[in-house]
Amino acid sequence: MKALVAVKRVIDYQVKVRVKADQSAVETQNIKMSMNPFDEIALEEALRLKEKGIVSEIIVVSVGVDQCQETLRHALALGADRAILVEAQVDFEPLNIAKILQKIIEQENIQLALLGKQAIDDDCNQTSQMLAGLLNWPQATFASKIEFVDNHFLVTREIDSGLQTISLALPCVISADLRLNQPRFASLPNIMKAKAKPLQKIAVSELNLDLKAHSEILCVEKPLLRQAGIRLDSIEELLTKIL
Repeated sequence: MKALVAVKRVIDYQVKVRVKADQSAVETQNIKMSMNPFDEIALEEALRLKEKGIVSEIIVVSVGVDQCQETLRHALALGADRAILVEAQVDFEPLNIAKILQKIIEQENIQLALLGKQAIDDDCNQTSQMLAGLLNWPQATFASKIEFVDNHFLVTREIDSGLQTISLALPCVISADLRLNQPRFASLPNIMKAKAKPLQKIAVSELNLDLKAHSEILCVEKPLLRQAGIRLDSIEELLTKIL
């Protein structure tokens, strides 16, 4: 079974995000970037499936600028077998990312697509669902536990009322939630080995896809500062304030 894991280069979760002066986007120059944490969890799960002999090859895919190679090399150092960078100079919305991943999946004969449930920069939580729809594959979102039994995946997922376990036939799409696992660290020997692992570059134009923009960012603004609270001396005064 070949598995594809989509990874996104995002601003590191420990960095305080700043809005550009022209309010067109957030500042990314000279900012620490890293792999989206949910994607790292998805990759860790793929690595564990490979260690159990369920997955034979792990292909990591990223869409973006040339610097995304750093994220892919990190994924290779963690244990992925090879990487594909779809070179693009624009930030695509989830539907277009799903179309790109669909094309790669069809070309590579993938049977399992593992994605993070969302990216921490836009919080869209749409790509895995759209990918499953385009492929017409069964899907399980927000996975907190994954088991492989009788050629099916048993996925425990978090829902509003508790936990739900569903069975998925292959091929399928699964998105990883925060509590699925704890990602490993890359060892120095594996970091060195990652430099020799194959990393293929594909221009997005080579995929012959119709990637239209369906939305436009008009302005990015800082959130309003929270006002300081006040101390009230009685319940009557509280009622006066809220009524």
